[in-house]
Amino acid sequence: MPTRYDVTKEELTELLSGEPRYRIDQVWHGLYGDLSEVHSVTTLPRALRARLDEQLPLALQEVTKRLADDGETTKWVFRLADGANVETVLMAYDDRVTACLSSQAGCAMGCTFCATGQAGFTRNLTAGEIVEQFIVAARAALPRRLSNVVFMGMGEPLANFDRLWTAIHRLHDDLGLSARRLTVSTVGIIPGIKKLTAADLPVNLAVSLHAANDATRTSLVPMNARYPLADLFSACEEYVETTGRRLSVEWALIDGVNDTEQAARELAAFVRPLRAHVNLIPLNPTPGYLVRGSSAQAVRDFAADLIELGVNATVRRTRGVDIDAACGQLAAEAVRATLRTSSGTI
Repeated sequence: MPTRYDVTKEELTELLSGEPRYRIDQVWHGLYGDLSEVHSVTTLPRALRARLDEQLPLALQEVTKRLADDGETTKWVFRLADGANVETVLMAYDDRVTACLSSQAGCAMGCTFCATGQAGFTRNLTAGEIVEQFIVAARAALPRRLSNVVFMGMGEPLANFDRLWTAIHRLHDDLGLSARRLTVSTVGIIPGIKKLTAADLPVNLAVSLHAANDATRTSLVPMNARYPLADLFSACEEYVETTGRRLSVEWALIDGVNDTEQAARELAAFVRPLRAHVNLIPLNPTPGYLVRGSSAQAVRDFAADLIELGVNATVRRTRGVDIDAACGQLAAEAVRATLRTSSGTI
């Protein structure tokens, strides 16, 4: 059975064959224009609302919802129909409201510092499951408008490219988000970067780099063995030249590993020719991490080193530490809670 946000307008028309055309437009506008629940679309007859609720169920069941940062950060865990868990985060800033969406349940990339990687990979999300995360977050953001989306939640977005791109078109075409406010993150899946470069919407690209020499990066990001830095640089260069968009580079600071002066020089050599912006990420503490985040002083020193080397770099504000807002933490906790309930142990 299709879920509510998986169906296209053409599929909705087929589902509601026999209804006048304006009914399809009313349903579509209610779902995407007004962000309404079906039962709240009062322009529709009650019987039709009941039919839609039955035939187009929601995909996400809320398991956990937590607030932090004086209500500026909200994190959800949702359970899917097959029991998989995914996470969504909403972050409000003075000048924007951003949703961090998941593209997969779990992740197969195996990055050593990532909480999601500890849980392993379950499956790709459907386009509707991705879009529904946005809908939930957009309702929670009201009366402010959810203006930005980053695909930096659970999973590797470019490993689920086709469904991701369908969801991106839905966000752009039907929910009115500018391509300039949509950012796709990747650990460096080069075929996916090439698809993104050639795609019909100029969305932003963020590369999770974390090390700028192959030996260190492969130890942190195992996918680097398949797509080494020289090839990744070439793909990023092509993206920048073709799209004219500024590349972002993500760098999670790890104590004694990639927060040294040498690491700063290697990073600067990689990003300066690309004119990339570097987002420095202080790691949220996570039980079971194989690595430890850099100290606050080390973060400041590394940022200063990069700026002195001519790199445009900022330190990302850490959000939601007290609600386990590092990707994968809350979903893992939900799984443990389920196990405690069923067996009395973790």
